[in-house]
Amino acid sequence: MRKAAALLFTLGLLFLLSVMFLRFELGQAPMRIGKDILAAAPEQVGAANIVTSVVLGYRGLDTLGEIAILFTAATATGLILSGLGGGQRRDPEGGFILRHGADLVFPFLMLVGMYIVVHGHLTPGGGFQGGVVLAAAFFLPLLARPSRAVSHSALGWIEGLAGASFIVIGLWALTLDQAFMTPWLHQGVLGELFSAGTLPLLYLALGLKVGAELASLLAHLAEVEASE
Repeated sequence: MRKAAALLFTLGLLFLLSVMFLRFELGQAPMRIGKDILAAAPEQVGAANIVTSVVLGYRGLDTLGEIAILFTAATATGLILSGLGGGQRRDPEGGFILRHGADLVFPFLMLVGMYIVVHGHLTPGGGFQGGVVLAAAFFLPLLARPSRAVSHSALGWIEGLAGASFIVIGLWALTLDQAFMTPWLHQGVLGELFSAGTLPLLYLALGLKVGAELASLLAHLAEVEASE
């Protein structure tokens, strides 16, 4: 069955690639929708970063689905890992350089992470990328001091409130007779920090949610490793 499934998948992939190569000329991919978005996004959304306009504006519902997938994966992994710990923890403290280096780098990682999140509508970056940096900021001190306890309940509250805020901001557009996730509030001046309506708020909620989920997952991994 596995060989048959692998063969069927390979044949389907080859068929798809052959249709693409025969249908479109190499280097001449159609850009009808892309051109329309590039032309209309600055005025409709007000974000200097067009990628942000697509992620949170034109396909905001898809982004919500990605958040749900990440939440499901992090929750399932956390539930599995939480049952593997409980043994005698070892190496309660890291070395002098690791501990003080982690204390020194922590505020810089927090600053960089929040900068990426807050400026996601202006420059490359945003909630997903900034959330990963924030999670790394909280995980680094945990590596230096494995005996330090992590409040998974607090991370859960942050993740839950951030996710709820993301959905509420998207639903509020419906009360204004607009489509779900349509940016509201004043667009401001294109390229300035306070612009793009609610997109910066969406990225802030997204960054906190992703950061809390990944930080909790990394903490579970550290706890399991320390108990072995």
